[in-house]
Amino acid sequence: MAIIVVDYGMGNLRSVHKALEHVGLETAVSADPDEVRKADKLVLPGVGACADAMSELGSRNLVEPILEVIGKGSPFLGICLGMQLLLEISYEGGENPGLGVFPGAVRLLEGENLKVPHIGWNQIEFRNDCPIFAGLPQGTYVYFDHSYYADPEDREVVAAETEYGVRFASALWKDNVYATQFHPEKSQKWGLKMLEDFGRL
Repeated sequence: MAIIVVDYGMGNLRSVHKALEHVGLETAVSADPDEVRKADKLVLPGVGACADAMSELGSRNLVEPILEVIGKGSPFLGICLGMQLLLEISYEGGENPGLGVFPGAVRLLEGENLKVPHIGWNQIEFRNDCPIFAGLPQGTYVYFDHSYYADPEDREVVAAETEYGVRFASALWKDNVYATQFHPEKSQKWGLKMLEDFGRL
């Protein structure tokens, strides 16, 4: 079966879809809860705020199918907002619930003279042997575009970190759940390798 990219009305679906196809992966974009539920692998991209995203996911009956896919052990990849949605709570625009896959919160990037949003290329430092980062050099540059970051309670799920005002989690990994704050689909050679490795899990 194809990798399903979840369409909930928010996000860069076309670029993610094209990047996955570019590395030879059979991919479909779907907003159908049944198709999402049956996915062999699931990608949740996203651009925007957690509250809006959760509202859209809820109105399209996609929350439970996403959690079912994660719960049954199928490979899951969250990208940018799709990573932040995995946390319990987001403080963007108030206090808003997320999917609750990982205990923790989504917080604003803050620092003296810090330009927010964090847009452009920055380095990631790997903390473990996450399978989708196999063969990538330490300090790989990837593309970011965000104002908030995921702050999980369990630091063991942090697969990579990045410095920008604070040292934040730029990737998460636990069991079948993978997530990146950066955009692999916009990160050229190494980003495409990450997507290819995810597709081969």
